[in-house]
Amino acid sequence: MQSVYTCLTQAHDHQLILLAAGVCVVGVYGSFTVATHAARSEGRAARLWGGASVIASGCTAWATHMIALLAYQPGMPSGFEPTLTAFSLLMAVAGIGVSVALAIGQRNRIRRLLAGLVLGVSITTLHYLGESAYLVAGTVTWDMPLVAVSVPASILMFGAAIVVAGERRRDLRRAAAPLLVVAIGVLHFCGMAAMTLTFDPEHPLPPQAVPPEVIAPVVASVSLGLLALAVVGLRLTLNARAQARRDQERLRELANLAVEGLAVCEGEVITTANRSLELLSGLDTAELVGRSLSALLPGLTISTLPEREEREAELVGADGQRVPVRVLRSEVPLGGKRQTVLAIRDQRERLQTESRIRTLAFSDALTGLPNRAHFHDLVALHAASYREHGRAFAVLMLDLDRFKLVNDTLGHGLGDMLLRKAAERLKAALGEHDLVARLGGDEFAVLQIDVAGPEATHALASNIVELIGRPFLIDGQLVNVGASVGAALAPIDGVEPDQLLRNADLALYKAKADGKGTFRRFEPALDARMQARRGLEADLRRAITVQEFELYYQPLVDARSGRITAAEALVRWRHPERGLVSPADFIPLAEETGLIGPLGQWVLRTACAQAARWPAHIRVAVNLSPAQFRDVRLADTVKAALAASDLPASRLELEITEGVLLADEERTLATLTRLRAAGVSISMDDFGTGYSSLSYLRRFPFDKIKVDQSFIRQLPGDLESAAIVRAIITMGTCLGMAITVEGVETAEQFAFSAAEGCDQVQGYHVSRPLPLAEFLSFVDAREAA
Repeated sequence: MQSVYTCLTQAHDHQLILLAAGVCVVGVYGSFTVATHAARSEGRAARLWGGASVIASGCTAWATHMIALLAYQPGMPSGFEPTLTAFSLLMAVAGIGVSVALAIGQRNRIRRLLAGLVLGVSITTLHYLGESAYLVAGTVTWDMPLVAVSVPASILMFGAAIVVAGERRRDLRRAAAPLLVVAIGVLHFCGMAAMTLTFDPEHPLPPQAVPPEVIAPVVASVSLGLLALAVVGLRLTLNARAQARRDQERLRELANLAVEGLAVCEGEVITTANRSLELLSGLDTAELVGRSLSALLPGLTISTLPEREEREAELVGADGQRVPVRVLRSEVPLGGKRQTVLAIRDQRERLQTESRIRTLAFSDALTGLPNRAHFHDLVALHAASYREHGRAFAVLMLDLDRFKLVNDTLGHGLGDMLLRKAAERLKAALGEHDLVARLGGDEFAVLQIDVAGPEATHALASNIVELIGRPFLIDGQLVNVGASVGAALAPIDGVEPDQLLRNADLALYKAKADGKGTFRRFEPALDARMQARRGLEADLRRAITVQEFELYYQPLVDARSGRITAAEALVRWRHPERGLVSPADFIPLAEETGLIGPLGQWVLRTACAQAARWPAHIRVAVNLSPAQFRDVRLADTVKAALAASDLPASRLELEITEGVLLADEERTLATLTRLRAAGVSISMDDFGTGYSSLSYLRRFPFDKIKVDQSFIRQLPGDLESAAIVRAIITMGTCLGMAITVEGVETAEQFAFSAAEGCDQVQGYHVSRPLPLAEFLSFVDAREAA
């Protein structure tokens, strides 16, 4: 160390040493700034600036070395061998070029260390080639231990400088230039101290040696070039910083317009964030800048996130709440280099919307229960589970008895409340894992899980029937309905979802047919019965086309004179194979399938045409179903039938039940008014069985009321029935309406009805329904009597 110090303080011109140091610093700065600009550039510009940086680095090392040699004072004549001097410059440029090629764009520290070692070797070669080119009038000896220490030390410092130059942290990168200056200084001064020069007149300077005063202008020119390069580099740096500021400001302005949260990141650290991200996270800009992404988006590694491919993540806000987000990564040029930008989109509204859509798609809006589509999916899921695990289950179909009547008479609002309360009772009846769904209207379905056997299903169905059968208190009114339940068990009654649902439907149909308010389980016979029903429906459609129907007539007689005054037309179906089919079998089927319309029109036309040939004092009565009455063309249809048959309107009576009046009172009133205006008489059939008969009598224009036969059966012995019939007759008489008592089967019932003042009597005591020919014979015989 003493020799190095002595060399530095006594053997060198201090002003030139300072100049060498200044050239070294200026050259290193200029080389680094030009290299940085090359990294910001693209294409041919990047290659040109990169080459300039390499040449500048080589010239810096060479000029520093040459000025330091010129500063050396050996005390004897000296000069420079031109070939080695020039070769040392080329070696420096080549070595630095190889080093830069190895280090450029590399994040791997080992690769950068290797590049630094190559750089160190090239600078060392430059130095010792330069010293070999330094000639004196004497002899040279070397201190090899000092060489052996200084060379590895300087090479390692070169390696460390290149390593820190590629680090992400700015404070580490700033240490690269000082390390390079120190490495060059150690290499030069240790090398010079290791060289001992001895004056020897017998060893004059070679003739090709270039004197210092000749080489100095060359070195000065190179130094001035480096100074100019440093100025250019400074200018480039200032421009780059100004551009970076403009880019940052423009990016911030654009980012603040974005709905998504945006974060500009350097590695895993946030450097810039927009207002949307502040609002999303609850953190201000100062808290976001410098924050690690792993703290804001735990579990998300930016290096493994594919570019322009969205990923699900959770953002941890200021309050610790986790917000579902989608993250999109992009690499964008910013401030002369590419930076990572993360777009962070809040997913809470989307997830809530998707949840609402799923709820609407798979839930019933009124009750919140699963809907038909969801229930079918659940049945399919458990059918698959049975095939895999053997877990038995049951499907129960049910609907509410008398719901339509409640809905029509008390209003749809109350009907909706009834459905909600029924749904609550159904949920209360189920087991822990069972499910209930609303299929639509008053139809519900239950999925019973892990069924131990038919007894468990029977117990559940009985519980449902009992709970639904209890009165409901709704808006201060007691409402009574019931439940009919049909069930199918898997695998006993089928395994396929469609088969189970169909079989449960058949069982429900059977429960309703057996009187409602009960439970039935699927039986194979039900399927056969349904097939028969389908066959009957097909035959019914054909029968309407080929007119296999005929009319029977049941006489109505005057209660006082016994004379026939009217006849009720009753349709009969004479099937070519089944024979005479009961109206109880095909009329409900016609109403369910919509065939009652064409069938009713045929009855009306035929009855009018046949009655036109009767005695003029006998009217014909035709029943109208609710489905017929919903046809807005009903009045025109009646007028057309009268016109086609030449039957006077006064001889036609239309009988309607209370069910006709329930659907749309205003439209019903308008239709009845048109029929009355045409001269047709209107009768209310089955009077006394509905909820609002008295209000209907006041509101609608009826000519006659027919007392329902359920009140007649117990006459005259049952005092309550007698009182009811007596009251109806009195009320009808006061309202100016004719009274017909139907279902009279005994002489005592006939006598009671006549004594109480009714106008007409109808029933088996007078006559059964008769075919047309027999009816006409009966009329003739009655007239003769």
